[in-house]
Amino acid sequence: MNRLLGPLIGLALYLGIVPLLIHGSSYWLTVFINISLLAFTSLGVWLTFYIGRINIAQGAFALIGGYAVAVLTTLHGWPFWLALPMAGLVAGLVGGVVGSTILRLRGVYFAMLTLCLTEATRLLALNWTGVTQGASGIIGIPTPFGGDSSYLQAYFFSALLLLAGLLAIWRITQCRMGRVFRALQAHEDLAASIGINVAQYRVLAFSIACAFGGLGGAVLTVFLQSIYPTSFNVTNSTDFMLYCFLGGLQFVLGPAVGALVLFLGFQLLSALGSYQALVYAILMVLAMLLLPNGLLSLRFSVRQKSMREGQV
Repeated sequence: MNRLLGPLIGLALYLGIVPLLIHGSSYWLTVFINISLLAFTSLGVWLTFYIGRINIAQGAFALIGGYAVAVLTTLHGWPFWLALPMAGLVAGLVGGVVGSTILRLRGVYFAMLTLCLTEATRLLALNWTGVTQGASGIIGIPTPFGGDSSYLQAYFFSALLLLAGLLAIWRITQCRMGRVFRALQAHEDLAASIGINVAQYRVLAFSIACAFGGLGGAVLTVFLQSIYPTSFNVTNSTDFMLYCFLGGLQFVLGPAVGALVLFLGFQLLSALGSYQALVYAILMVLAMLLLPNGLLSLRFSVRQKSMREGQV
């Protein structure tokens, strides 16, 4: 539990200090709301990496969750607090059904199939007009965040959701299920030879990952009060993966750190105008080259170096 003390203090500061620093600015509150929800959604991608699969379909499940909460609240009058868990459940169930067929694949084959799944979901949302309203999307989605402090309410809710997601993923990695997931990542055939139901655990991990995508997409949809077939696409799916890589695949906090640095960094570079994307891309490539194990690996490298110097 001591290893969690630093991250928990950091998240507590994130909850308490950020609103004070930005003085209630709706623009910057929106930025940090996006960071929290994108990081939460990326936790599902991280969990898929944890079983040895490259998942580029998280945008598809965010879209499923977004449409689920939009249809339930707007067209059927469900309250947000009931529609939200249902959106996660729908995304998780769809993920379980899809995962039972595609998780047999590995490596680049699985990655490419998940990429195609994201585009197929967008096309389904575009053409299933009876449910999704097609290209017109669904607008005017009711939100539980109201009044003069609506942005602040959404900020605290999204930050607490991220905290809950981090604790849930950390707990999964520490229990028997997490040990099985690590075994799948290391050597699936060996895990199967000692009696582990490999297919069942793969589908379970993928379903949980998709549920995270559905919940994150649902909350972001409600905050924006609209959803369209293009709201979550291949680019978003790639971003979710990049957050995990940049933060560090070995660390549960990796997606949160990656989302914070990438999303916030892009906003801070806006002063560069037309050079924003170019500078952003160069910095990202340099970070990947210099820190192939992610930004969080730097902290542990410094700690190990200081320990060696102390021993000398």
